[in-house]
Amino acid sequence: MIPVSSRASTIEYAIRDVVVPATKLESEGHSIIKLNIGDPIAYPGLPTPRHMVEAYSAALLDGNNGYSPSYGMPDLREAIAADESSKGWPCSSDDVYVCHGVTEALQIIFAATLEEGNKVLAPGPHYPPYMAYPQMYGATTIEYALKSDDGWAIDLDDIESKMDDDVRLLVLINPNNPTGNVAGADEIQKLLNITKKWPNCMIVADEIYDALDFSGKQVSVASLSEDVPVFSLNGVSKVYYAPGWRIGYLAIHDPSGVLLNVRDGIERLLRSRLCASTPAQLGYLAGLNGNRDWMNEHMSKVQSRRQLCLDRISKIDGLEVEAPGGAFYMFVRLTDEMWSKNDKEFVLQLLHQEHVLVVHGSGFSPEKGAGHIRIVYLADEKTLNTAFDRIDSFLQRNRTAKK
Repeated sequence: MIPVSSRASTIEYAIRDVVVPATKLESEGHSIIKLNIGDPIAYPGLPTPRHMVEAYSAALLDGNNGYSPSYGMPDLREAIAADESSKGWPCSSDDVYVCHGVTEALQIIFAATLEEGNKVLAPGPHYPPYMAYPQMYGATTIEYALKSDDGWAIDLDDIESKMDDDVRLLVLINPNNPTGNVAGADEIQKLLNITKKWPNCMIVADEIYDALDFSGKQVSVASLSEDVPVFSLNGVSKVYYAPGWRIGYLAIHDPSGVLLNVRDGIERLLRSRLCASTPAQLGYLAGLNGNRDWMNEHMSKVQSRRQLCLDRISKIDGLEVEAPGGAFYMFVRLTDEMWSKNDKEFVLQLLHQEHVLVVHGSGFSPEKGAGHIRIVYLADEKTLNTAFDRIDSFLQRNRTAKK
């Protein structure tokens, strides 16, 4: 048997891993309520805006589907720079690099900045690639704590205690996936104050959910940084409701001019993988340049579904949740002793007994996510109510069975 590489064999992606048993059940004729994946257009009433789809389609029909520049199409880079500048920092088109989604942007950043023995500080719980990818470059990911009993706020003392000369990247996901917490200006400023004590450390600001903010606190990290280098990450997937297009970007804020060599490395890596999808870039461009009033209707639906979930969870014995300030996830605590130490088994049993699919919290952090489940709350109200009816029945039945 030819061996697999250790870097591949150890990677886990809980969000999609749980789909494997769900697919088997579907093949046997069962219908599954899927609340596991953060794909907004998988749910009714939240389509990709028509003018963006038409721009993508027109690009194909007009033959605009050849290779484009490795760093992104110039018009798109200009539009992204203008959008980032509107958030409070002087972003130019030369600071913007278009990628195959934020996931590729992360791989590019890790490849350009990490060496053997380096560390990445990322929130726990966190989006799985922050744990999976750094190891490919000889680095390790160290989790810093989010306060589960305080709206999942950042534990700044924990960050400070874990900073050292080997930390190259400090990650802030804002709003956070999977918890939905939103860090405000005060928290971010304190984070920057800690980071600037370590001159070789850069901040990765994953702001892919920035316009899905219900708290009014969300702010661009780059807009607050006067000296710390920041990689701002965003794209078309969540706020523009087009995840399958796989268009994201990294924008470099380098106020002290220390990233010249890193930028060169990023550009070399981008040239070596050719380019992002040309038609999808043109679709995103239409979204950035077009009217954004449609976002209000989408946002209203998301907020309504969020409130429904909060109301239902508050009435189910065995579940608790910190109300999320942004994104479209709820990180729900399992309070029954039977499940609080075995969240993955809860997910698998719920799937098999009630045909409802969620994600185990330990898949986002074996330590800091354990005892939780992540729910995507974008389904229509009827589907959400059915899902919570089944979750409630599952908890009651298994509680009774245990007794």
